[in-house]
Amino acid sequence: MLSSDHAEIVRATLPAVVAHGVEITGEFYDSMFVAHPELRNLFNQGNQANGEQRRALAGSVAAFAEHLVTPDSGVPFQQIMSRIAHKHASLGIRPEQYTIVGRHLLEAVGTVLGDAVTPQVHAAWSEVYWLFATLLIAEEARLYQEAACGPATPYRTWRVVERRDEARDVISLVLAPADGGAVPAHLPGQYVSVAVTLPDGLRQPRQYTLSRADADGTVQITLRRVRGTDGSPDGAVSTYLFEHAAAGTELEVSAPFGDVVLADEEDPLVLISAGIGITPAAAMIDRLAAAGTGRTVLAVHADRSPAAHALRGQIAEAGRRIPGFRQVTWYEEPGDATPGEGGDVRRGLLDVAALGLPPKARVFMCGPLPFLRETRRGLLEAGVSDERVHYEVFGPDLWIR
Repeated sequence: MLSSDHAEIVRATLPAVVAHGVEITGEFYDSMFVAHPELRNLFNQGNQANGEQRRALAGSVAAFAEHLVTPDSGVPFQQIMSRIAHKHASLGIRPEQYTIVGRHLLEAVGTVLGDAVTPQVHAAWSEVYWLFATLLIAEEARLYQEAACGPATPYRTWRVVERRDEARDVISLVLAPADGGAVPAHLPGQYVSVAVTLPDGLRQPRQYTLSRADADGTVQITLRRVRGTDGSPDGAVSTYLFEHAAAGTELEVSAPFGDVVLADEEDPLVLISAGIGITPAAAMIDRLAAAGTGRTVLAVHADRSPAAHALRGQIAEAGRRIPGFRQVTWYEEPGDATPGEGGDVRRGLLDVAALGLPPKARVFMCGPLPFLRETRRGLLEAGVSDERVHYEVFGPDLWIR
């Protein structure tokens, strides 16, 4: 709970903080990296360059503040906290780093808003930040304990035992623990962080979904090489892995984390994906097939073309072992695609109204934010309640509403 006097100040100043949120977080990151250049190793510099991380942080802090001063606002508070905590745990964020972040973030508020930040306003927003930080620290401590790891040693060495081409610019890497130990337990939909040292010496982590149910002492990650467009650079880590990861390569990999996971229930399941967002769906279908599920499963995917469609063979093989499995695929450029490893193949963009959704379905989505927003709108129009829709976005979460 925010103290009553500070709640009034936060409520009054929230519009100004929201209006200047990206400017504030931009100033924050710039000043923090100057003072603590080692923290660049923790933050995705690609998302720094394109501004997504700034928008995500601004949105998260503003959403939390809105929740504190307007509890019935509809802000997905628990979802925000859980999503951030899982991401932080996969990166090995330490409690003491919140002090650094807090100092530079509050200084950035003062720099951007100037004289409007009186001592009282500073104190009120400091309380907001430390409530936010304290909740995250506690949740991250719980996640570290459950995963039997800690921020001091967040990574473990794994060895690539197989590299497999999946689609245009997409590969799967099958990994085994280099120490010969056990594969950690994980749920379908979870991801790991992979940290690499790039040629310029910068160490960078990226998150990749575990795209297959483990059955033989290995795990699988599937990644798309990110090619820059419209002047943006190529993805640094995806390009490095695409060019250098081969059988025998050793990689530093975190424990599995992630809160968008397949629950043990019997409701019909609808999995909707676009592009490389197919990876959580592939893991879920693989796990359901291995468990001999009796659930109705509808797998819906949208892609540019069959050549870009990753994990088609894995999903088709697993789907044949699920009696209630159905697959619908939309291709913008279908070419000569025929039913088979794409299921019911259609031309154009995904149309939720044409799916024939099973009643009382649980829906999981993964893909680019514009795709998720449009699909969510279609699901709501089709009568699917918001609490039955779960989504994962690759990159900073801007909290679709």
